[in-house]
Amino acid sequence: MAARSNSPILRCEDISLVFGGVTALSEISFEVKEGELLSIIGPNGAGKTSLINTITGFYRPWRGAVYFGQHTLTKLPPYKIAKLGIARTFQNIELFSGLTVLENLLAARHIFVKPNIFTSSLYYGPAQKKEIREREIVENIIDFLEIQAIRHQEVGSLPYGLRKRVELGRALALEPQIILLDEPTAGMNVEEKEDMVRFVLDVLEEANKTVILVEHDMDIVMDISDRIVVFDFGVKIAEGTPQEIKTDERVIKAYLGEQ
Repeated sequence: MAARSNSPILRCEDISLVFGGVTALSEISFEVKEGELLSIIGPNGAGKTSLINTITGFYRPWRGAVYFGQHTLTKLPPYKIAKLGIARTFQNIELFSGLTVLENLLAARHIFVKPNIFTSSLYYGPAQKKEIREREIVENIIDFLEIQAIRHQEVGSLPYGLRKRVELGRALALEPQIILLDEPTAGMNVEEKEDMVRFVLDVLEEANKTVILVEHDMDIVMDISDRIVVFDFGVKIAEGTPQEIKTDERVIKAYLGEQ
C-alpha cells in the first residue's frame, strides 16, 4: 500500500445549489485528503447526492467552486471531469443492461481511445495494440472484483449485488484518483454488503484510490471511514472522525438519535 498524503486532493468551497426556490446545498465547504475514505451522511433529502452531482459536473452550483488539484471543476462537463480522474457510481444502477459485464467495462474505456480511421479500419499496428491493452486493463478489474464467472453474462440478468459490483468496476475502468460511491450497499442483503465493503476497502488500500462514500448504513460508515461529514437539509452540521461524530450533539439530534 502506498503511503498516504495529508494534502487535500479535492476541495469544495462555499457550494450552494438552488432549484427554483428550494436550496439543496447551502455554503458547503470541506476537503478530501489523498488516500482517505471520507463518508457523507445525513437524512434522506439532506443533499448528499446533489453534492456528488455537483462535484461530477451533472449540476452547476449557484455559488462556490470545486477544486481538484490545480483544476477548477465547477464549469466543466462530466466527461472532462472523468478524464481528469474522478469517477462515480450511482444510487440507481446506471449500466447498459443489454450488454455483457465485459462490454460494460470496455465501454468505460472509450475516453482513453483516440480513433484513427485509417489504422482502425485496417485493424493493425497501433489500433490492435490499443485494443489488447484496453482488454488487459478490463480483465485485471474483473479479477480484482472476482467477477470472472460472469464476464460474458448480460448485466440485466445478474442479481442486484453483482450489478453493483460491475458498476464499481466500470468506475475503476476510468482509472480515477477519486471514486465517489453513492449508496453502494443500498438494497443488499448482509452477505452482499460484506462483499461490497471488502471491495471498497481493497479499492482504498490495494488500488490506492481516494474514496468519497455516501451511505445510510451507520455500522459500515463508523467502521471504515477515516472522517465523516454530516448534512442536514443541505447544510453541513458536523465534520470529524467516527468517534467525534458519534458523540456530536447536533448529529445525534438530527440523524443518529439517542444511543
